[in-house]
Amino acid sequence: MIQLPEKFLETIRTQLDDEFDAFLESYSRPVLGGIRINRLKITPEEYLALTGQSLESVPWNGDGFYCSEGTVYSKNPLYYAGLYYIQEPSAMLPAQMLPVEPGDIVLDMCAAPGGKSTALGARMNNQGLLVSNDISYSRAKALLKNIEAFGIKNSLVISEDPKKLASRLPEYFDKILIDAPCSGEGMFHKKPSMTQNWEKTGPEFYSKIQREIIEYGARMLKPGGDMVFSTCTFSPLEDEGTIQYFLERHPEFELVKEVRLWPHKVKGEGHYVTLLHKAGTKEHREVQPYTSSKKFKTDALDAFFKDAGLKVQLDRKRLELSGDHVYYMPETMIDTNGLRVLRTGWYLGNIKKDRFEPSGAFAVGLKKEECGHIIDLDYRDGAAVKYLKCETLEADETFKNGWYLVCASGYPLGWGKLNRGTLKNKYPSGWRWQS
Repeated sequence: MIQLPEKFLETIRTQLDDEFDAFLESYSRPVLGGIRINRLKITPEEYLALTGQSLESVPWNGDGFYCSEGTVYSKNPLYYAGLYYIQEPSAMLPAQMLPVEPGDIVLDMCAAPGGKSTALGARMNNQGLLVSNDISYSRAKALLKNIEAFGIKNSLVISEDPKKLASRLPEYFDKILIDAPCSGEGMFHKKPSMTQNWEKTGPEFYSKIQREIIEYGARMLKPGGDMVFSTCTFSPLEDEGTIQYFLERHPEFELVKEVRLWPHKVKGEGHYVTLLHKAGTKEHREVQPYTSSKKFKTDALDAFFKDAGLKVQLDRKRLELSGDHVYYMPETMIDTNGLRVLRTGWYLGNIKKDRFEPSGAFAVGLKKEECGHIIDLDYRDGAAVKYLKCETLEADETFKNGWYLVCASGYPLGWGKLNRGTLKNKYPSGWRWQS
């Protein structure tokens, strides 16, 4: 049995009363994992048919399933193709409760490592703008990788202090998600070592941080907008206490919905989630389509499109060249001047002298039918893993030379360049399959 802090147990005993023993018993059960299907690429029904799995659904998220015991979901080419995100089941609730729609301007304020942002992005269907922020630059890099692997093209990934964002973007966002820093009591079962951090910096420490962060969120939310506040802790000081403190100071907000997931009542480690609505009429906004401020010669890009047989239609006004990097910008953008930006939109690749080198993000953002030159590997075949390990592959010698989109059972993984039956591997080394 995990050694839980006595002060923590006293608070839980007060909260749960006669349910306390059932709560303690939940720590003796196995930790449950989950996967959330990426609807930008595949439906849950299609995923189950493709893999032949029979999985139990997560009740509070229609795209979520509990992991099958003994299956390593991170060691599968379909994971590298971005067909699903590995996520603790309770953590699937916050993004589900925020009523985002395609075309919204959305902020995920504390976004790393990307579970909530990838869920929001999938529901936005690459329309509007998703701003994914994390104050930690190192954590934001992991966030970027997950957003790119999911095929999300309308994102802006930044690493900024929420205070600075609030000063720059007052009443700017339609929807905001704040999965706030917390004492992590809901993680004790999965990561018992977190109890040591709790004893050093517990609920009192984090509740102060949360009250600042939610204040910044209130400033950035438009009248008529919605905001979700969530934690993975059970502390009433951090959860109900933070919301009560906030509502007392912001009569323009109302509590729409409040949900607690307790590990002795559901199959999950636990979460606290609230949906808040800001009073006022949501003004109709005429979105000005993004137009690049600089024009550049697209000859190298056009030559690549022809070589790879690409059929995807891009609005040339949204192509942006920064240094030698080519981006396809979201349909609307904020002024990023002075912000720590990791990525704007869909990173297509680099122009090197007179040639274009495509990125991994470009590949996984495509659909198979958008490319005329395909090498499709069965995801259960060892060749798919060889490709993900950045090894050279042999291909049919009748295939013409040039660029190919490499897929796993129809879902893009990355690029390769074929020359006389030998495929030079262009999979990003930083994404390489880890043995």
